[in-house]
Amino acid sequence: MSDLLALIRRGIRLPPAGWMLAAMLAFYVLAGLFGRDPWKGEDAIHIGTAWHMLHYGDWLSPDLAGRPFHEPPLYYWTAALTGKIFGWLLPLHEAIRLASGIWIALALMGLYYAGRELYGEESAAASPLLLAGCAGLLFHAHDAQPMLIALAAYAGGLGALATIGRKPRLTGIYYGVAVAGCLLGTGIAPTLPLLAIAPVAWWLSPDRPKALHTLLIGLAIAAALSLPWMLALFNLEPSRFQAWLATELAPLQTPFSILGGSRFLSMLPWFAFPALPLAAWTLWIRRRDWHTPQQILPLAFLLLTVLMLAWTFRPREIPSLLLLPPLALLATPGALTLRRGAANAFDWFAMSTFSLFTAVVWVCWSAMALGWPEKLAKRIVVLRPGFVGQFDLLALLIGLMATAWWIWLIFTAPRSPYRSLTHWTLGFTTLWLLATTLILPWFDYGKTYRPIAQAIAHALPDNHGCLAERKLTNTQLASLAYFLEIEPIAESSKVGQSCDWLLVVGDTREELAAPSDQWTKVWEGRRPSDRREKFRLFRRLP
Repeated sequence: MSDLLALIRRGIRLPPAGWMLAAMLAFYVLAGLFGRDPWKGEDAIHIGTAWHMLHYGDWLSPDLAGRPFHEPPLYYWTAALTGKIFGWLLPLHEAIRLASGIWIALALMGLYYAGRELYGEESAAASPLLLAGCAGLLFHAHDAQPMLIALAAYAGGLGALATIGRKPRLTGIYYGVAVAGCLLGTGIAPTLPLLAIAPVAWWLSPDRPKALHTLLIGLAIAAALSLPWMLALFNLEPSRFQAWLATELAPLQTPFSILGGSRFLSMLPWFAFPALPLAAWTLWIRRRDWHTPQQILPLAFLLLTVLMLAWTFRPREIPSLLLLPPLALLATPGALTLRRGAANAFDWFAMSTFSLFTAVVWVCWSAMALGWPEKLAKRIVVLRPGFVGQFDLLALLIGLMATAWWIWLIFTAPRSPYRSLTHWTLGFTTLWLLATTLILPWFDYGKTYRPIAQAIAHALPDNHGCLAERKLTNTQLASLAYFLEIEPIAESSKVGQSCDWLLVVGDTREELAAPSDQWTKVWEGRRPSDRREKFRLFRRLP
């Protein structure tokens, strides 16, 4: 108790190290993982896919609602395992989502070691803090998301290649594991920058013959780890292997688009803030040392990743995550060498911004749970028709503790080059925790398919037989599979045409129409937050 009181009086130590840094990063990893349903979009799709693997014991290749899902299996393996291990303690979807926390933790750890190797012990903590502070990462780090494996592989690969001249054996092992993890987790295209950076690391090494030997060992390890799954899939399910390979090679057969690369770069000012401007500052203050490994390695990896994205991906937020590890590493020296005025301005901006938004979250919670202010409470119901807020004592206690932690951090953080970066990253994390705790029911109400699934379950008799579907998205299929343990069959298939029940979705009369006069409507409904997405359940007349 005396140690705790001393810590409260003394405040946080900067630069953070040891258990303090671990606690800060663990706070980031865990905030927002729990307490919510699978949300519409990627979260529901990947949770539903992992649920199928766990429920049916089909570990060789992923399936989405009983249909082949031509993606690499590593994320679903880890998600199914966390679901199996922690499913007794947590709701199954939260236990499955815990896999994302593991991969984010590995990404932060890998970037810490990369920063330590390139810039020294005093600068090492800035690299994971910069990655965690990127605005774009926060919104995807706590979803079920396979791209987080590539994020961990990129960070680990950079950490491994940074040590190529000092610890060649470890470089070979970690580099091989990173390549294999990226290939088995996200496929061929995201693995290309990890392969293309190897010649750059060889050229930067002070002992090139030993570096070549190290990299060959790493590639051999990657082959030894990744080939068994491919060979097993090829031998046991050759059609699935061919479909997976075709899916992987399709993006590589598209023409290179400079416009696509520019669109990815156009996202970075907000998606990679504050790493992007700090990386630009690093390049400016070290413009005379551009030829050093500390500059070339992350910069070359960043450029290779941009080229890969422009070649193989449509401009979207999720692939843009791959730009963050090299950007955060490149920004590390700049974050700690800001001039006093710029550092104070960044610190003031972080404290005032997140304090303001923290107050906004509390006002929204008051309107949602207590009905005050009245106008805001009415607006909340307008945006989520049918939503009824409830007072949750546990959420209130967590919110109070998080707010007290933020106030304590503001008043006790000592003057340090780390002060502004710490306030930014932990302020962002605190705000996210408050939003996903105090006003989580409002978000959950608009992003989950649980009410629809429950209504469909109520409308279906116990022995309903097979259920056909028309135009359901992957999110809807995965949600029905998870919430109902029902995997609808495509209406156009031979089996689907023999089903006596049909579920359709759409927003026009033609899309929602029954197949013929032999069908009768049993139920109709929609999610309160989506007026264009209407469901109808039909039954074939005897």
